[in-house]
Amino acid sequence: MYCLSSTTVVFSKDRPPNMSGSPAVVMRLVASAYKVAEKAGSIVRKVLHSGELGVVEKTGANDLQTLADRLAQKSICASLSRHFPNITIIGEEDLPAEKVEEDLIEKGHEEEILQKSCPEEFQDLKEEELVVWVDPLDGTKEYTEGLLDNVTVLIGIAYGGRAIAGVINQPFYNYQLGPGATLGRTLWAVLGLGAFGFQLQELPGDRRIVTTTRSHSNKVVIECIHAMEPHKVIRVGGAGNKIIQLIEGRASAYVFASAGCKKWDTCAPEAILHAVGGKLTDMYGNAYCYHADVKHMNSAGVLATLRNHEYYVSRVPPSVLQALKSD
Repeated sequence: MYCLSSTTVVFSKDRPPNMSGSPAVVMRLVASAYKVAEKAGSIVRKVLHSGELGVVEKTGANDLQTLADRLAQKSICASLSRHFPNITIIGEEDLPAEKVEEDLIEKGHEEEILQKSCPEEFQDLKEEELVVWVDPLDGTKEYTEGLLDNVTVLIGIAYGGRAIAGVINQPFYNYQLGPGATLGRTLWAVLGLGAFGFQLQELPGDRRIVTTTRSHSNKVVIECIHAMEPHKVIRVGGAGNKIIQLIEGRASAYVFASAGCKKWDTCAPEAILHAVGGKLTDMYGNAYCYHADVKHMNSAGVLATLRNHEYYVSRVPPSVLQALKSD
C-alpha cells in the first residue's frame, strides 16, 4: 500500500514569514498537500456528478471503494511524490503501479502557508524523515448513499511516529445550500503553529454529546457509548467528519471502541485536533504511532476529545478494554 511515484486562524496568531530563505520542508509539504487535497476534492465531486461511481466491495458491503477513491489516491500520491521524492506515502487503496495521467498531477502550493514560520522543532526535518498517511475518500459508504457532508479527503504528516501536520478537504461543504453554492473547504494545521480554515467552537463543559460510527457498530461499541452517559449520540460516517464535529462544537467526544479505523483515517484529524489542544488516543488512553512500519489498524479503538479527555478514558468499562487489543 505504498504509493510511489476566507480562512479563519484558530488557536495561533499569524507569524512573520520565514526569514531564513527557502521555507522548511514540512511547510512546503503542507502547502503542497493543501492544493493536492483540493484537487482530490474536485475529483471526488466530478466522479459523483458523472453518475458512474465504479463501486467495488473490498471486504464487504460496509467497506467500499469507488472510482473517486482510486483516482483521488493516484492524484495525491503522484503529485506529492513528484515534488517530494524522498517522503514515504502510505495510502488506503491497494492500487497497481501504473503511469499516472498528467491531468491528475497538482503542481501548485498554497502561498499563505509558505508565508508562515515553521515551528522551530520542525525547521530542519528532511523529506526522508516524514511519513504521509492518505485517505483519498474518507466516508466512502456515505458518498455512495448521498450523505455528502460525511465525506473528506485526509492527508496526514508524521515525524518520529507522531502526527505533526494535517490537511482535511471537505469536497461537498455547503452542498445543502443547493445549486449555485460554492462547494468545498480545506482545514489544515501544524503542531506549534495552529489550525486554520475553520472557527474553533466547543460545547459547554457539562454537555456530553458523543459522535460515533454510523455503519460499524457492535455490542462493545454500544456498551462503551452507554458508559459515557451521553446526553446525546450522533451516528455519522467518516473519521475526519467526526473530528470536525469536535472542533466545531457539535460533539464533545468521538467514541469508537472497535478495531476498524486505520492510521490513514486518524493521522490528519489527530494533527488538527492536537493543534487546538484536543487529544486522540486508543480506548486505553495511549497514543497511536505513525511510523512507516506500524500496522495500519488502530486495534484498540479511537477516543478523541477537544477537552476533558481523562474523564472519557476513565469511563471506558473494563469489559470493553478486555475486548480490545492495545497496540
